[in-house]
Amino acid sequence: MTHPPAAIPSLEPQQQAAFHAHMAAYQKDEVVGVLLALFLGTFGAHHFYLRNYGLGILYVLLCWTGIPTVLGWIECLFIPGRIRRYNAAQAIWAASMLSNGGYPTLVPVWAPPPAGKFCGACSAVNPTGARFCSRCGRPI
Repeated sequence: MTHPPAAIPSLEPQQQAAFHAHMAAYQKDEVVGVLLALFLGTFGAHHFYLRNYGLGILYVLLCWTGIPTVLGWIECLFIPGRIRRYNAAQAIWAASMLSNGGYPTLVPVWAPPPAGKFCGACSAVNPTGARFCSRCGRPI
């Protein structure tokens, strides 16, 4: 996993957990990128994988010419570096958002379900001993 060296130690434990969860969700794999460029480079799959949608669409439009096929084979050599830069940019963005307080958590933090009964009709939470829903009045 890619970590910006100075940003991670300054984060609190909950922020570090959010950082790692964000990176686990958005980090790209170099092997997948190379395989996409090698086998599906004709259609620009490796560009779509790195969210370069403009280049991906251009490859799809030109796939009948054979040029994207040759470029895909050549890009197999360069795709690991591009993926490392993509992952580093994701890590820097996530760490800066967390350390600046602009984005308190990148993933939802699990919270226990509220105590009480759920109404099947309106999904309202009612007190444990209630027989009727406080929102819609239906029996629980």
